[in-house]
Amino acid sequence: MNTAASNSKHSLPGPDDITRVELPNGITVLSRAASSSQTVVISGYVRAGALSDPDEKLGLADFTAAALMRGTERRSFSEIYDALESSGASLGISAGVHTTSFHGKALGEDLDLLLQLLFEALSQPVFPPQQVERLRSQILTGLAIRAQDTGEMASLAFDRIVFAGHPYGRPQDGLPETVSRITREDLVAFHRSSFGPKGMVIAVVGAVDPGQAVEKVAAVLGSWENPDQDEPPALPPVRELNGTVEEKVTLPGKSQADIILGALGPERRSADYMAASLGNNILGQFGMMGRIGQSVREKAGLAYYASSSLAAGLGPGVWYVSAGVDPANVPRAIDLIRAEIRRFVSEKVSPEELQDSQENYIGRLPLSLESNAGVASALVKLERYQLGLDYYRNYEQMVRSVTPEDILETARRYLDPDRLAVAIAGP
Repeated sequence: MNTAASNSKHSLPGPDDITRVELPNGITVLSRAASSSQTVVISGYVRAGALSDPDEKLGLADFTAAALMRGTERRSFSEIYDALESSGASLGISAGVHTTSFHGKALGEDLDLLLQLLFEALSQPVFPPQQVERLRSQILTGLAIRAQDTGEMASLAFDRIVFAGHPYGRPQDGLPETVSRITREDLVAFHRSSFGPKGMVIAVVGAVDPGQAVEKVAAVLGSWENPDQDEPPALPPVRELNGTVEEKVTLPGKSQADIILGALGPERRSADYMAASLGNNILGQFGMMGRIGQSVREKAGLAYYASSSLAAGLGPGVWYVSAGVDPANVPRAIDLIRAEIRRFVSEKVSPEELQDSQENYIGRLPLSLESNAGVASALVKLERYQLGLDYYRNYEQMVRSVTPEDILETARRYLDPDRLAVAIAGP
């Protein structure tokens, strides 16, 4: 390896410059210094997500997360945002399926304030009734807008097919009827049972010594306890499709139809993930959206956009192709996409295609780690998916070790052109 490549590799986060400490109350702290920075970023999550939503009150985790900063035992809604604005800081909290995530940024000297506001929001929200109703109105407005969006409705239909009878098939922001049923008491009860320090992860990156960062987190969050914090529910198995299943959502008056077709994909921790990710880049991401974009959009002129995606998390992921087309072109576009998938699972990608994607992946990594926010996000992923502190140092080797044979074998494992979920939303 040449010197430049060696220096580049060792500028990536690794075991020698990532501090990782588990606090007695169950919080994991990760920190890395950035000596040239004046700012500090915090990023992480607590183990509370939409997986715990009751069917009749879907959207409860999402609603709760949105309400956390609307007032705490120590500060009103306006006092929280005044404190942030007066120091030029930011803090946001949002729910996902498995966790509720937070992201904040401040000058290094204001880290204590940022941590204090985070602690109050996570552990001491009071859910003021007026703020709860204001939030409900905003959420219902958002759901009404979603109901007229062809891309969003196709995505919901796709999830219903792929994850039939599984929690992943439910919309995490809920439905109008379920959000309307959620009471302030529900928010209080969900917070009491789901939010706590066990399983919490926080990364602190930027203008602070890692040892000091751990001390500051411990000083503010180390005393947080919640004996009522539940264990997250276990994920049930997902039933694979026996054949192609199609669902059409009719939205009158729309000039575009959105198509999503695909199947189950690997978990993020799966040994298949890297081969699937590189393969997906070739299928529908690289350059002008890969083979899919070239075939459906560039050559045939059938789509406004066409690409493939691989979404992988703690549980089963999805591998899918999405396209926006003239409604008259839906059948032809589906046939072309299916033909590209058939080719993808019947013949190896070329060495040139694979090398282009490998260089793209290796070149993108340092760029994604140029900011404190990028490093903080990267550290959180290491912990969430148990990738190991040396993951980024070994990344280039992992990428280069994938072969055309690996991609073909992995594609055949997940993508069957005759067993796909097909979701269409349009007029």
